[in-house]
Amino acid sequence: MTDRTVAVLAGGLSHERDVSLRSGRRLSSALRDVGLHVEEWDVDATLIDRLTHRRPDAVVVALHGGAGENGAVQSVLEMLRVPYVGADPRACRRAWDKPTAKDELARAGVSTPDWIVLPHATFRDLGPQDVLDALVDRLGLPLIFKPPQGGSALGVHVVRDASELPAAIVGCLAYGDSVLAERFVEGVEVAVAVLEGSDGEPQALPAVEIEAASGFYDYAARYTAGLATFHAPARLDAAATAAVAELAVNAHRLLGLRDVSRTDAVVSPDGVAHFLEVNVEPGLTETSLLPMAIESTGADLGTVYATLIERAVARAW
Repeated sequence: MTDRTVAVLAGGLSHERDVSLRSGRRLSSALRDVGLHVEEWDVDATLIDRLTHRRPDAVVVALHGGAGENGAVQSVLEMLRVPYVGADPRACRRAWDKPTAKDELARAGVSTPDWIVLPHATFRDLGPQDVLDALVDRLGLPLIFKPPQGGSALGVHVVRDASELPAAIVGCLAYGDSVLAERFVEGVEVAVAVLEGSDGEPQALPAVEIEAASGFYDYAARYTAGLATFHAPARLDAAATAAVAELAVNAHRLLGLRDVSRTDAVVSPDGVAHFLEVNVEPGLTETSLLPMAIESTGADLGTVYATLIERAVARAW
């Protein structure tokens, strides 16, 4: 393993560039600690040339948002036959689009908050106020508005009063051309990471419970130390603990994910676990949830990802 050269892809040009760079640095350091030779590559127009002429033994994608999660980079890696950790392009696309993921899981019987997707043009062509009135009549309040693609809670707004709707729509559309409006479920917010074992079977790590000081786990709370408190494992009873683990494993399987994923969910007061979204390239920063889940088991980030790298090399073409 110590002879492996691994390229960690980070940065890129998405709205989550800074977070991606932080994830890439932390992962690179962890992999070096377990003896791997690591190169950190900021993803730009030179990527294919570097993959061709400085071909690594394997790649770990630490890109957040855009090409790193929608299957584009994974498609390039497959074209060049470079082994990589994580889901294949088709699975990435299903997970990347939140309404698609929600629809697939809902059809399989997984609980997920009711939702509607509206393109920007709908508000322009049919009149914003009429559209918003119909939306509230259909889903009620409170609502959460989010871009259908993307992460780190960018463009996400919780609306508890109708007067907040216009600003929430404008803020959401700053990060995409559509709005995913979802019924807001009160409860305990958790993140559940899934890792595939040596037998290829997905296994849920202990859920991480999130308490945001502001009451909403927004971008600042995710990446600023002290703005959120985390509990790993989550303070759930046995039934809810089992429910969120089952939900995360089902999401991983139903969407065809591979190696590692992280499912975000909320447990309502009646103990029901509700699927919110799934991430194929979970954050690895100092305040990210996957490393917390790994550490709660007594393992460390470098060893876990080194194992995933070996698996990626073993299944290569």
